[in-house]
Amino acid sequence: MSVSRTIPKLRSLGYDEYSKSLQNSFEVDDLDFTEGSSTELSSDECDHELQPYNHHWRIVRNVLRWSPFVQTYKKVKYPWIQLAGHQGNFISGTAGTILKKSCGEEEKCFQKLVGDPLSEFVPKFRGKTISNGEEFLELEDLLSKFDCPSVMDVKIGLRTYLEDELIKAREKPKLRKDMFEKMIAVDPDEPNEEERRLKAVTKPRYMVWRETISSTATLGFRIDGIKFKDGTTSRDFKTTKTETDVIKSIQKFTENRHLIIVKYLERLKILKQTLIKSQFFQTHEIIGSSLLFVHDLNKADIWMIDFAKTYPVPKNLTITHLNEWMIGNHEDGYLIGIDNLIKIFTVLEALTIKL
Repeated sequence: MSVSRTIPKLRSLGYDEYSKSLQNSFEVDDLDFTEGSSTELSSDECDHELQPYNHHWRIVRNVLRWSPFVQTYKKVKYPWIQLAGHQGNFISGTAGTILKKSCGEEEKCFQKLVGDPLSEFVPKFRGKTISNGEEFLELEDLLSKFDCPSVMDVKIGLRTYLEDELIKAREKPKLRKDMFEKMIAVDPDEPNEEERRLKAVTKPRYMVWRETISSTATLGFRIDGIKFKDGTTSRDFKTTKTETDVIKSIQKFTENRHLIIVKYLERLKILKQTLIKSQFFQTHEIIGSSLLFVHDLNKADIWMIDFAKTYPVPKNLTITHLNEWMIGNHEDGYLIGIDNLIKIFTVLEALTIKL
């Protein structure tokens, strides 16, 4: 009997019956039982529940390597998360999900997005759960359908801070030596004479400056990080500012593959149309949110992620997501970023046709 026909039948059996059935269905010599080659399982799934069945479980776990549902047991790793400064915020969830530490307005946003046209562009929300005393949101694992994917995190908008953050920082400005160090690490000539003397800058000064050194203030988006299919990562995009530099970075990410570029471009165009139709988008200021670009050999997709700084706009206010931002108008420049991404991928599509 083949593995593909046997495994579904065995799912519903208890562990004793499972082991007996496996022994009846497979010749031991036909399977690879090399120690250390088994599918990774969580300690709860393997060590605690299955300890009495160690011998038989060695058979089971190796069979899982060949089965169609092996992905549901595999520990999930999220290397792109470290690209965008979210260290410690994610852990593995149940099959097909990840757990993200509950933060800000994100849960409210996911609830509002149910039924909104934009729901097809965000990870599915499975509810909340508690792990080690902390509250997490259970979200769809967006990488589960890809094989060895390349991943790019692109922060969208003309700014990554809320108006209130800037206003509060200006009301009580504090000198920050850590921000001074970050500033001179990027541009030693940026601090003025007084800042050099104090070896510190205020938070508002740093916040505004930070957006000007990348493409955030000019193109309405910036690349935050890339994980390539071979597992290597890059976060060296702090000063990737010009359209030419951005194009070079995306060319490297996509490997100039026409099929992938076309799929991304199509998805961006559909996203723009969906944003315009979305009631959620019309009524919310979206700050610090990212687009997650993911592709493998043949598939490519884009999702909206990170809604911790997404808030409803005041009821007496309408925003366009296109107008210039001034304190009080809550414009975020989201559509400026989308338009420029579409423009860049259109250029890339033309370039790859010529190759």
